[in-house]
Amino acid sequence: MAITQAMCTSFKVELLQGIHNFTTSTGDVFKLALYTSTATLDATTTVYSATNEVANTGSYAAGGGSLTNVTPTSTGTTSFTDFADISFTTVTLTARGALIYNSTDSNKAVCVLDFGSDKTATNGTFTVQFPTADSTNAIIRIA
Repeated sequence: MAITQAMCTSFKVELLQGIHNFTTSTGDVFKLALYTSTATLDATTTVYSATNEVANTGSYAAGGGSLTNVTPTSTGTTSFTDFADISFTTVTLTARGALIYNSTDSNKAVCVLDFGSDKTATNGTFTVQFPTADSTNAIIRIA
């Protein structure tokens, strides 16, 4: 089993089909689900699955939490979008990675995040901090 950070291949195709809408106030709802080290997630992941997702604890429930979009923009020849950081409170969990997915449209996978190692919170807050929303660092970039 392994989690490999990647933009999902199905997501790239779906972008060209006009399926995903990242507009801040009127767009789709995107969620982030946390997974244990026994999960298999990579570029071939196509939809959210509860298999090997971390257990419900504190404010974390199956399916994860809703993300707040940063309106897509561009700098130079690179377009990008990002999300505000997300926190789950009063949790006891260990996560190795996460899946961002479009819950508005059949839970279609967007991208896989690999934390690099197990990250743990014990009766505390677990925060996923996204990089700076710019053309070099944003979590979703098209150059």
